[in-house]
Amino acid sequence: MAMGRRRKRVRQEGLWTPTAALPVGASHPFYQRLNQILDENKFDEYVERLCEEFYAGEVGRPGLSPGMYFRLLMVGYFEGIDSERGIAWRAGDSLSIRSFVRIALDESIPDHSTISRTRRLMDVETHQAVFQWVLAVLAEKKLLKGTTIGVDATTLEANAALRSIVRRDTGEKYEEFLTRLAKESGIETPTREQLAKLDRKRTKKGSNDDWKHPHDPDARITKMKDGRTHLAHKAEHAVDMETGAIVAVTLHGADEGDTETIQETVAEAGERITTVVVDSDNDEVAQRVSTEGPREVVTDKGYHSRAVVSELAEWGVRTYCSEPIRERQRWQDRRESNKRSTPIAAAIAGNAVAGCCGNAVRSWSDGRDAPSSFARTGKHPQAAGGALGSGELGPVDAEIIRKGHAAGPPGT
Repeated sequence: MAMGRRRKRVRQEGLWTPTAALPVGASHPFYQRLNQILDENKFDEYVERLCEEFYAGEVGRPGLSPGMYFRLLMVGYFEGIDSERGIAWRAGDSLSIRSFVRIALDESIPDHSTISRTRRLMDVETHQAVFQWVLAVLAEKKLLKGTTIGVDATTLEANAALRSIVRRDTGEKYEEFLTRLAKESGIETPTREQLAKLDRKRTKKGSNDDWKHPHDPDARITKMKDGRTHLAHKAEHAVDMETGAIVAVTLHGADEGDTETIQETVAEAGERITTVVVDSDNDEVAQRVSTEGPREVVTDKGYHSRAVVSELAEWGVRTYCSEPIRERQRWQDRRESNKRSTPIAAAIAGNAVAGCCGNAVRSWSDGRDAPSSFARTGKHPQAAGGALGSGELGPVDAEIIRKGHAAGPPGT
């Protein structure tokens, strides 16, 4: 075979190209199957009815359709993209993603500003409704049980600069605050070096009780997993341990401990699971899905405390918490809340959440109440994408937790 040469391929392109002659790449089987499921359940018709109030009637240029918007959010989850600009670039580079999002070859990819404006246009409740719709589809496809859930959390870096924080009491910026302290100590015109020296001597200089970000007051100063200090939020996920489906996502302050937030996440998971059963007309769904919400919760050692175990026991929920290395606990007076602590629980819960929500670690958060595709609202459609993809992850055998571990006080 002769070698092709560049000069022989340089030619003037034709003015018109037949549609049949345009290149068509092989569609990715995952996106192809996902679109089939969305079409079977009339996803586009549902979100168009749901989002109709956010659009003008026949006035103005047609905006980004709701079906395309939510598909783009799913692409962000599946491709591990943490920005709307990156989502737009990826959609422009891939013919298979074009096909999934339903963008024709003669149409332009939505600009990242269009995606961002559409996100801000829709409220929190709309994104949550889409997430609930996905859970209903999972229940119909036998991918939701809801009996045993795993709970784990991660920190999301806030889309806010640490250098922009201000005092909660006076509204002073950090440098202005240091300058005032220097003047009070006798330095009339402090230099930058003097301010830095003064700052090093201070204790609790980054207290969340004293500082906030003016544009994201819910962000908290915290140390990330890689050791850096940033403004961040804490995202907590609840995953069906038997199928890998995400059943709830909650957002908290990054300075809140795991033992302070698990109750809200378990309650959110219970509400969503029971809503699926109540809204379904299928008797088989009512038989497969737990009508009373989760009955068992699996966590890692960060959630282990007697208060958490006792409170969930009052709710009728059995806990499997990996117990940290510490002195033996006295459970004799708390027999009614004794729950077996199993070392395998942490690994199973962490792996399940990481498999479904691992991309959230790289996400930004624009605030707890802002309708952000990477914060409270958007994690629902992105998590919905992860839930729809749970069939690719393979089931997690929750029986591993139940079998081979006799019930009894922790440490026995």
